[in-house]
Amino acid sequence: MLKKMLFAFLATALVAAVALPVQFTPAEAALTCKEAAKVKFPADTKERHAYKKGCKAAWKAANKPAKA
Repeated sequence: MLKKMLFAFLATALVAAVALPVQFTPAEAALTCKEAAKVKFPADTKERHAYKKGCKAAWKAANKPAKA
């Protein structure tokens, strides 16, 4: 009984995950750190600068080339 319920739950979860539309468009995904900072902090330049600096550092850490 438990196996059947677990299988039914997993099958339902899989169908639901496939059926949900992706919410990001390519234009939204291609925001630069500068653009994202302007959207998040439109009026505060100090916060915008700090956010941009942190975003850029995180991007560099994530996209660091592997040493051979």
